[in-house]
Amino acid sequence: MTTNSIDPIILERAGKWLNEAFDADTRSKVNNLIRNDPNELTESFYRDLEFGTGGLRGIMGVGTNRMNKYTVGMATQGLANYLRKLYSGQLPVRVAIAHDSRNNSSYFAKISAEVLAANGCDVFLFEGLRPTPELSFAVRELKCHSGIVITASHNPKEYNGYKVYGNDGGQLVAPHDTNVITEVQNITIGDVKFEGKGGKITSIGEEIDAAYAARLQSLSLAPEIIRRQKQLKIVYTPIHGSGIVMVPRSLRAFGFENVHVVEEQATPDGNFPTVISPNPEEKAAMTLALIKAKAIGAELLLATDPDADRVGLGVKDDKGEYILLNGNQAASLLIYYLLSQWKAKGKITGKEFIVKTIVTSELLKDMGSDFGVETFDVLTGFKFIAEIIRQLEGKKKFIGGGEESYGYLVGDFVRDKDAVISCCMFAEIAAWAAEQGKTLYDLLIEIYTRYGLYLEKLISVTKKGKSGAEEIQAMMKNYRQFPPSEINSMQVVEIRDYQLQICFNMQSKIKSPIQLPKSDVLQFFLAGGSKITVRPSGTEPKIKFYFGVKGRLESAAKYKETEAALETKVEEIIEAMGLR
Repeated sequence: MTTNSIDPIILERAGKWLNEAFDADTRSKVNNLIRNDPNELTESFYRDLEFGTGGLRGIMGVGTNRMNKYTVGMATQGLANYLRKLYSGQLPVRVAIAHDSRNNSSYFAKISAEVLAANGCDVFLFEGLRPTPELSFAVRELKCHSGIVITASHNPKEYNGYKVYGNDGGQLVAPHDTNVITEVQNITIGDVKFEGKGGKITSIGEEIDAAYAARLQSLSLAPEIIRRQKQLKIVYTPIHGSGIVMVPRSLRAFGFENVHVVEEQATPDGNFPTVISPNPEEKAAMTLALIKAKAIGAELLLATDPDADRVGLGVKDDKGEYILLNGNQAASLLIYYLLSQWKAKGKITGKEFIVKTIVTSELLKDMGSDFGVETFDVLTGFKFIAEIIRQLEGKKKFIGGGEESYGYLVGDFVRDKDAVISCCMFAEIAAWAAEQGKTLYDLLIEIYTRYGLYLEKLISVTKKGKSGAEEIQAMMKNYRQFPPSEINSMQVVEIRDYQLQICFNMQSKIKSPIQLPKSDVLQFFLAGGSKITVRPSGTEPKIKFYFGVKGRLESAAKYKETEAALETKVEEIIEAMGLR
């Protein structure tokens, strides 16, 4: 293989990584790519790894488009520059850092800490892996100006990432997100202070764990019920991630004494040896937990992703068989329980609210209206839920919120999705149901009978690499230029384009503004109440299609029949869109 067959622009970009600003191991790996692997060389250098509004996420390796010491260092230097400008009157800047169990996570966390310290920042670095929500808590608890978590959430093992938090404990939002991006884009490798003195690095751990656990426990709404149901059988798996640090401890603190950890997945391991992908949204990742649940007859199965901000939920159906609930179903159980308990305790005064994302089930909004609690819709991404909490702080009281992608939050002292409190709350809901002689499955059917049976489905189409990104862009462009007037013989009555911030009524031809930030999302509302959302993922090489339909459930006995009819309806819509 000769270099003549490689794009000269790629060769020029790679050549810059052969100078002495980069360590010998990096130079050797780049040389190897140039000589032996032009395809990987192209993928590694065709662009800079984008520092987006949530930070970095990408495959680990050498190159400008990879997660490595240098891309992490440049991101941290840009962040340090912005923080020092923003808080020039409050120096030294204080930053908390945590990481999950992924390969290189602790290394990237250490690099980030050292760069920040070299820029005069005071850094609070967790001594070992910790859940992402605990980092959010630590930012607020330690009165930090910012926070960093090294994680790629539920992505495959090849990935890692870098998420940035503001002083409220939430992920960065406008204008800070774009301002940090600008700073990072202006950084060259020579600007990065990898070594030096100026600030200090303080190790943190148990003291934050204890404070976080205590605040979680304070959110329990039915401790007396838990005392009576403390032997509820629970199976939990951290899927080799950071949840092992806090979830079993927190369940015990809530009062649950019969928690069984899936030992094969209890040890943190960035190779995730027992699963293809450490994603609790996928049934394959839950296999070992399901086996253990069946063996002991557990009432509840819980699984968290590597950074413990998402949780998967398994329950017994009416025939005693285990089923896995999707994110919309779990969010519905959580919000119904919270609203029910707040009402029973006389805590609903008209100043409370819940939050969901635009792709999450409309069932949450129906429940909020029924209980007299306002519901806010936000763009996809938990940072927007955190932003609403911050904006309404001191004016309204946040009860809870969630998104269909298995992320939920209760209470406002954490400002990101929190699988630790979610695990505890789902266990509490199971205890509450058991107290009434019901299962979580029974409770879900009860909700559907009361509000209507909502059925949602998500299809993700993966398009990897440079060509894949271009194909996704072309798909979105086509939907915008040639929007469908009907889908599966159902008329499209409304189109919402969040990129243009316009809602277009297809019947009246009236356009109205959307009062949300710009986002590359399209929604098609069909006659009869169906909703279709098209959205490129901000963290993965995918374009996602969200489908939602609703039907009346006359009785629990007709659940399967009604569900099957809605399943058929969704499949017909998917086929009509050419996605099958």
